[in-house]
Amino acid sequence: MTSGLLILAQESTVVPSEFGRMVVNGISLGAIYAILALGFVIIFKATQVLNFAHGALSAMGAFLIASFATIINVPGRWMEGSPVWLQWVLSVVFALVLAALIGMALERMFLRPMIGEALFAVAIVTLGIDIIVRTITNDFIGQTSRPMGDPFGLKTVGLGCANGGFIGEADLVELCTVRIPWTTVFQMILTIALVAGVAMFFRSRTGIAMRATAWDQEVARAQGISVGRIFATAWAIGAVMAAIGGLFISMFPRRPGGVDTFTAFFAFRAFPAIILGGLDSILGAIVGGFAIGFAESAASTYLTFGFLGTGFGGVVPYIVMLLVLLIRPYGLFGTEEIRRV
Repeated sequence: MTSGLLILAQESTVVPSEFGRMVVNGISLGAIYAILALGFVIIFKATQVLNFAHGALSAMGAFLIASFATIINVPGRWMEGSPVWLQWVLSVVFALVLAALIGMALERMFLRPMIGEALFAVAIVTLGIDIIVRTITNDFIGQTSRPMGDPFGLKTVGLGCANGGFIGEADLVELCTVRIPWTTVFQMILTIALVAGVAMFFRSRTGIAMRATAWDQEVARAQGISVGRIFATAWAIGAVMAAIGGLFISMFPRRPGGVDTFTAFFAFRAFPAIILGGLDSILGAIVGGFAIGFAESAASTYLTFGFLGTGFGGVVPYIVMLLVLLIRPYGLFGTEEIRRV
């Protein structure tokens, strides 16, 4: 053995934790599903419409963020010398504003004329919106992934770390129980902020008006509430939530390469969380999102038996959803409707 290669100076008892990795992955998935579910539930609460275009809005929002951050570099091109993270954050804000405007435009063009029509017909319209938006977005994305340009990259922070010794004479080996991607830390901070923001919004005048509209549109209109404005606001918020979910999907550790043509389909994996929590429950969206995220992560980590196949982790959320629906058809926190026959 050469003199440049030394044996470990000490024997460390710190070993990578499989359980820790599962928890970190569950938190990351749960944050994505919770944000996507929040956007879906807000639109449903205000309009009573199942928005099947949510996946397309997610991919569109992620592409807008990638465009502002890396392709057209706005506003970074006018901020030379400023911190990279500040340029990226402002690019995300610009993209979210544009996503909100597009959401309002879609509602005004396709959903507003459908007020008063059968909800099934309106749901079919959202399917048409999904196909249109997804096709246009995929054409812009092309065959290769579009990087998000985020300042986090592949960086991680270690928990339960200890110095293991030396390889060579200067390279310190750090052994950690679990390493958390900085993107996951960012996801959790932003998720907490969004949940708090949504809670505060529903205590505002507009939020109360949205709740009144969800309860009875005719009564709300009779009280002077602009139902059309409430619908537009709901779609703007839903589009922003979808875009943030698309951002999370297109970052490490989910898709380090960025947004691609499969981003919209990944967003549909949040549907078990939506159904599990309840279609009209904000709390249910959060609880359902993290419950499904942890269920999928645990199944992918521990249910690795050969006879289950390689993709069983992605099936478990739907199994959990079905089991809960057998007991509570309206979800864990959904509003139960009683009909007299």
